[in-house]
Amino acid sequence: MTEPILSSFWLYNNLEDPDLIVLDVSPKTDKADYESFGIKGARKFDLQNEFSDTSSELPNTLPSPEQFENSCRKLGINNSSKIVVYDNLGIYLSPRVWWMFKAMGHQNIALLNGGLPDWISQGYETVQRKENNIIPGNFEAKFQSEMVKDYDFVSSNVSLKESVLIDARSAGRFMGIAPEPREGLPSGHIPGSINLPYTEVLENGKFKSREDLSEIFNKLMINEKPLVFSCGSGVTACIILMASALVLENDKSVYDGSWTEWAQIKK
Repeated sequence: MTEPILSSFWLYNNLEDPDLIVLDVSPKTDKADYESFGIKGARKFDLQNEFSDTSSELPNTLPSPEQFENSCRKLGINNSSKIVVYDNLGIYLSPRVWWMFKAMGHQNIALLNGGLPDWISQGYETVQRKENNIIPGNFEAKFQSEMVKDYDFVSSNVSLKESVLIDARSAGRFMGIAPEPREGLPSGHIPGSINLPYTEVLENGKFKSREDLSEIFNKLMINEKPLVFSCGSGVTACIILMASALVLENDKSVYDGSWTEWAQIKK
């Protein structure tokens, strides 16, 4: 797989590839159909528990390479696996999983553009979820530390300005005029950061065209600087990171603590 995003048509025609593993990272929603049904053979990727550092006070924190490796092996993932990830909201959690695998050194990962809603709209079959016996895999994590930034890096960059910090939250939260969903957390933004709400890179549950994405990022005047992506808790940051990966060569990373960490420390 050479493309970071793939169509439902591609996935349908490659489902029988023995090296292909489809991961379902769908969050629980009000849509019962999406909770109980999915793509044939898809394995549940438990982002909140298995693939987050549950000892952290911050939400959705990247797990240790050891935890990530062990959890991948439980899912039957091998070093040779071709991975396609999707969710039931079109594009929401799947870019986070794409970035996590990249950060753990696995390059053969793509997401289903449009997710489960697109798969269904194209008329492809869904099946009822069931737990299958999975042969453990041999996945090995090779952590790419440059893809993850912490508070100290972001704090020093406020004055150094060597990287461009791009915030994926809504304009209201970024400007401090709309509340944060996390109780007790003030809204606002990290000094020197710029705002690109993740909704601006999406259209009808898919990424916009490369031409449209190029225009969006060109307006930000970021030039060749390294890019650091942030949001509330590190999830939607990965949506705009992935959008940038489709059109930009800049070095890219995620501030995993994001605004939740920054605002708590700066209180």
